Amino acid sequence: MAKPEIKLKRRCAVYTRKSSEEGLEQEFNSLHAQREACEAYIASQRSEGWVLLRGQYDDGGFSGGTLERPGLKALIADIEDGLVDVVVVYKIDRLSRSLADFAKLVEVFDRNGVTFVSVTQSFNTTTSMGRLTLNILLSFAQFEREVTAERIRDKVAASKAKGMWMGGWAPLGYDVEDRKLVVIETEAATVRRIFRGFLELGSTTLLAKTLQAEGLTTKRGRPIDKGAIYKILNNRIYLGEIVHKGTAYPGQHRAIIDVEIWEKVHSILRESPRARAPRTRAQTPALLKGLLFGPDGSAFSPTHTTKGNKLYRYYVSQAILKRGPDACPIGRVPAGEIERTVIDQLRVIFRQPEIIVGTWREARKQDEDTTEAEVRAALHALDPLWDELFPAEQARLVQLLVERVEIGVDGLAIRLRVDGLSGVAHEMAARESLAA
Repeated sequence: MAKPEIKLKRRCAVYTRKSSEEGLEQEFNSLHAQREACEAYIASQRSEGWVLLRGQYDDGGFSGGTLERPGLKALIADIEDGLVDVVVVYKIDRLSRSLADFAKLVEVFDRNGVTFVSVTQSFNTTTSMGRLTLNILLSFAQFEREVTAERIRDKVAASKAKGMWMGGWAPLGYDVEDRKLVVIETEAATVRRIFRGFLELGSTTLLAKTLQAEGLTTKRGRPIDKGAIYKILNNRIYLGEIVHKGTAYPGQHRAIIDVEIWEKVHSILRESPRARAPRTRAQTPALLKGLLFGPDGSAFSPTHTTKGNKLYRYYVSQAILKRGPDACPIGRVPAGEIERTVIDQLRVIFRQPEIIVGTWREARKQDEDTTEAEVRAALHALDPLWDELFPAEQARLVQLLVERVEIGVDGLAIRLRVDGLSGVAHEMAARESLAA
């Protein structure tokens, strides 16, 4: 009597994939249907020793044109660990749509003695005929994917040529309604502020600091940095255009920026940042302009010079300029050094009791309800805030606070504007109330 043939157990892994996420939230979706068909096929091969592995190898929302899929990576890892004998899929293109990628997978299968089976396309990769059939099917799958991609690219190009918005994140200043860009006025104001600010400052670094101080953010609520500014300044969407592969077409949406401002901005951008930087720094307001005087009573004027890419600022005596180097014992002083000294002295003065009392008395002439404590708090608040102010704002406050700075060979003396101090105190109190 012949002994019954004993079939070796063949461990079968089911792999499923769906390119889009559409419908995956349903109770029974495409992945479930694929798995059900594969499990039924494995059950029909029970007599051959096939058994189903309960591991889940599913990729919902992943393209078949790449191997970067979590379910597929888990399957390959188990194959390399010797846990799988047969890989079962509903259809060959579920595993891959790329002939080159599939060749890599077949190499993994062969190295580990794994058989690949497609439920709807009967073949076996262990035979030469099965490999031929597989390559033919893969070639058609790849051809179909490439033709589809070309068709989509042609459709996008034709649509953009008509000025249509073809999806993606809407840029700052716009929202998408019925597949069209519509202007959001609050965001559009930020975009216009960025273009105007760049025209005024000529520097994305200074502009980024200004915008962050004003609390302006990107569409996603992040601070506007240099990168975001450059992206906005170069986006022709704001001209009412749609760009495809370097060619701009009239868009179906409303422009936020007019052509004149765009051209002015890009005439600045065409100049290198290194060339713009010295000019930008030279245009920074001089803190002590019109306030600094020498020991002989002559005024000191701001000036600057450049060496290479570095800019050096000075205050120069008018007496020297008019009558020669012997006209004043102090010819010129470094701007940064003298400005820091004056600011440090102001910070000390703000905390002196007699200054606080004098400022309070002056402030009461404008508002009788002003208290000494309010004036003290306002002047104290200016100290930590100073470094956060921009050069133009610092220069404005110095002009309000200081009447005259006299520099001599032994030091300097500062004469304050008491009425200016009271005005700054009121301004600081208003800032504090708004912050609260």
